[in-house]
Amino acid sequence: MALKSFKPYTKSTRGTILIDRSGLWKGKPFKSLVSRKNSRKGRNNIGRITSRNRAGGHKKMYREIDFYKKKFDIEATVERIEYDPNRSCYIMLVKFDDGVYKYYLAPQKIKAGDKIINGNKKEIKIGNCMPLQDIPVGIEIHNVEIQPGSGGKIARSAGTSVTISGIDGNYSLIKMTSGEVRKIDSRSLATIGVLSNPDQKNIKIGKAGRSRWLGRRPHTRGVVMNPVDHPHGGGEGKSAGGRHPVSRTGQSAKGLKTRDNKRTDKFIIRRRKKKKD
Repeated sequence: MALKSFKPYTKSTRGTILIDRSGLWKGKPFKSLVSRKNSRKGRNNIGRITSRNRAGGHKKMYREIDFYKKKFDIEATVERIEYDPNRSCYIMLVKFDDGVYKYYLAPQKIKAGDKIINGNKKEIKIGNCMPLQDIPVGIEIHNVEIQPGSGGKIARSAGTSVTISGIDGNYSLIKMTSGEVRKIDSRSLATIGVLSNPDQKNIKIGKAGRSRWLGRRPHTRGVVMNPVDHPHGGGEGKSAGGRHPVSRTGQSAKGLKTRDNKRTDKFIIRRRKKKKD
């Protein structure tokens, strides 16, 4: 898919860059694989705001994506590629030879009419799903399970993939895009290919209104608040210096490591790359 830029008839169109979705399905989603989705507005199950500056936005229906891919040894045909408002990559509707329809994440270079299959020791082909132990080293994969049967958790956003860098007994060594190398059970499933819509990162919103369509409300900086509202608040005039940058609740905002999961430390072979200052 290509990027769309606009003539500068207005201030917003001058800087707007969007994705051309002309090649995607233009009709409604597959009815039996769609369910109602209520807006949470940044609130948890007891109604308290846990993610600030979130509300409104366009109404969405949830497309039920099959991340488990347990339908083995039955060939499926890609019916169409669709846009999904709930995720950054595209999705594809596939029809199995027994008449069952499923929504899968769509990898790049796949098109309507292509054949895919899930199972053990299948062809190394874009869209095919199989255990890590059946995939050669160096192949780009996505929708990777962390535990066998748990459903794909790793590499599910637009343009992403991970690679198998080696084998260690019953584990495969997976190299993430962050540079981290992690051991994952070789019985876990993964799908061949890089996910679609790599130009997602190049979008420029262009105007505040488009952010509101996406459910994002205006954000107020901490330094313009009062001391009662934010640790950065108060002072005479513009007083942004003299304090360590923190969040509204006092959490450090400059790269403090908050990981606290020693139970899975043994699976990490190499930590992710450090950001350059």
